[in-house]
Amino acid sequence: MAYEGILLGMGNPLLDISAVVDDAFLDKYDIKLNNAILAEEKHLSMYDEMSSKYEVEFIAGGATQNSIKVAQWMLQIPGATSYMGCIGKDKYGEEMKKDSTAAGVNVHYYEDEAAPTGTCAVCVVGGERSLIANLSAANCYKSEHLKRPENWALVEKAKYYYIAGFFLTVSPESILLVAEHAAANNKVFMMNLSAPFICEFFKDAQEKVLPYMDYVFGNETEARTFSRVHGWETDNVEEIALKISKLPKASGAHKRITVITQGADPVVVGEDGKVKLFPVILLPKEKLVDTNGAGTLCQFQQLNLYHWKMSI
Repeated sequence: MAYEGILLGMGNPLLDISAVVDDAFLDKYDIKLNNAILAEEKHLSMYDEMSSKYEVEFIAGGATQNSIKVAQWMLQIPGATSYMGCIGKDKYGEEMKKDSTAAGVNVHYYEDEAAPTGTCAVCVVGGERSLIANLSAANCYKSEHLKRPENWALVEKAKYYYIAGFFLTVSPESILLVAEHAAANNKVFMMNLSAPFICEFFKDAQEKVLPYMDYVFGNETEARTFSRVHGWETDNVEEIALKISKLPKASGAHKRITVITQGADPVVVGEDGKVKLFPVILLPKEKLVDTNGAGTLCQFQQLNLYHWKMSI
């Protein structure tokens, strides 16, 4: 029972539409590899085109939900994780609920009456991937849902919280409510930089939550963008990780640890005024399917579940 609901995630639930595409498709929709962006008007027709032109796979996902599902799988304890986000009242929403529940996650979705369930195009070329998210219902989450007694009970029960930076585009109020609860109750609050555009265009919302972050995750591109928008004038990932770890905190109960991945290069961890490097075990190319689900998810698995199991 001590593990029930111990980890809570909040984010943008999306149904991934994943396919191996070609360079011509990327060029047509002005998509760059290894990028993560929100869909614009020019992207809206790509989802149907992918489904009709390529062999697609449908996966219940979204950055935070993916991580929560993997954490649930690693913990192997029914109901250890919970998740909140907004879906539509449609067949894709039903598929989302079915998949996450089957994975053992206690999902409390807010179901929007008008907007369809969000989707994310996962375009894979040569083992590299780009993500183009059409948030739809995921963009409709309301903090009123979080405040309902049955949902706030999940917040109170949890000891660890993980939210991807993408949720800053949807409900920063909800993030702050959870972050403030974590700080007031000496719990662990974790977030991800998620994408360069979050650091650039949602800088103010991100800065309001930064003091509450006990763990900050990101990759080298996001870290360098963070550095640039904060006027640090350095591209050195180790230096950036250290500077992020030293930013002011709202609670002194937990030190901040910054984790930055660099693809095949060592993972950089900034902690206690020092930088540690963790080498990456290279996967033979013949075993690599694609990079979707890598990076942040890998950080989350390797560097945190050990701490949870050892400290609870």
